[in-house]
Amino acid sequence: MLASLKEVCEIAKKNHAAVGSFNTPNLECLLAVLGAAEKLNVPVIIAHAQCHEDVSPLDKIGRVMAELARHASVPVCVHLDHGEDFDYCKRAIELGFTSVMIDYSTLPYEENVKGTKKVADYAHAYGVDVEAELGALPQREGGGESAANPEELYTKPELVKDYIARTGVDALAIAFGTAHGIYKTKPVLNMDIITQVRKLTDLPLVMHGGSGISHEEYREVIRRGISKINYYSYMAYEGYAAAKATIEEKSADFYHNLALNAQKAMYENALQTLKVFSGKK
Repeated sequence: MLASLKEVCEIAKKNHAAVGSFNTPNLECLLAVLGAAEKLNVPVIIAHAQCHEDVSPLDKIGRVMAELARHASVPVCVHLDHGEDFDYCKRAIELGFTSVMIDYSTLPYEENVKGTKKVADYAHAYGVDVEAELGALPQREGGGESAANPEELYTKPELVKDYIARTGVDALAIAFGTAHGIYKTKPVLNMDIITQVRKLTDLPLVMHGGSGISHEEYREVIRRGISKINYYSYMAYEGYAAAKATIEEKSADFYHNLALNAQKAMYENALQTLKVFSGKK
């Protein structure tokens, strides 16, 4: 069933959990994530990142996402992840997405505020929730080089109240040491930032770059107030590894078998991840 970002985050909050947000740029990812959420009977967010436009165009995959969400047995938020401009967010809203993220986090503060407010005003007129980011991750969505001093990109708690008041966003992504992509070294998280920001707002707080940290760290960020965790890279890698093994073992001769094995591997990864996020065993 279709649900808003606020609704799935509220369910997670009541259960002292976090809702998982998974990028789903193809059908195998979608079926894996929705299957795992339905198995555990937990809400979930399926997301399309603008950087995946060349992998799967929004106008095509967005319709599939919305349709599968409507028929799911659990609450499903259909979310635009890291929208880079107003027009792309507008397209997602027109396709039936229930929330959009506008990411102006690398712009100067005042430009971030102005651009985010424009998206929020438009989205709210259609009953769509908006997430934005204050601070920035060392790597952009889709990977890239890490910043030399990632702490310079961390969210500044002193800006939080002003940012929320002036933009009107419904969820806030904060930066405290995670990064997008596959980690080359273990991330060092400054979890005190979560604690400081949580004291300043009741809005759902979001962790981007959610792949690749320990179960204990997941539980700690949730305990400190994170309501939504974005997760993709490590699940997608499991799909790749399964397809690669199928080819090397010469156990299948058709692409659909590769895709099915990749889907099964991603399902298992999503299942275990959602167990941690939801506190289920």
